[in-house]
Amino acid sequence: MKKYQFRLDFQVRDYECDLQGVVNNAVYQNYLEHCRHEFIRALGLDFAELTARGLDLVVIKAELEYKRSLRSGDLFWVGLILERISPLRYRFRQDIYLLPDDQLVLKAWITGTGVNAKGRPQLPQEIVEALEKMG
Repeated sequence: MKKYQFRLDFQVRDYECDLQGVVNNAVYQNYLEHCRHEFIRALGLDFAELTARGLDLVVIKAELEYKRSLRSGDLFWVGLILERISPLRYRFRQDIYLLPDDQLVLKAWITGTGVNAKGRPQLPQEIVEALEKMG
């Protein structure tokens, strides 16, 4: 198993499931996003403060590979690795695992950047510093 920089535990709620009794495919992106936001918060970054400065973090590409389905009540966790892929882009490698046996549920690659108030790509200095620390 990969060494993740961050991990967040979850439990599937009934309303996240479709008529087939499995988590709707779009809900997985909510899990991934919540994990990314908690990771960024753990780094000491504040979305509201960045936005007030005219800098927004945005997703520009999402690639998800589903391996199995989650069902209501399932316990699972999301692992995350942040890496820089260009001067203006970063990628979150995220995986979801079903507990208790750590069965792989989903693999995801989420690419993002920052956008300034003029709509131009710009990474906030805090993100640059975090990426440098990650190696």
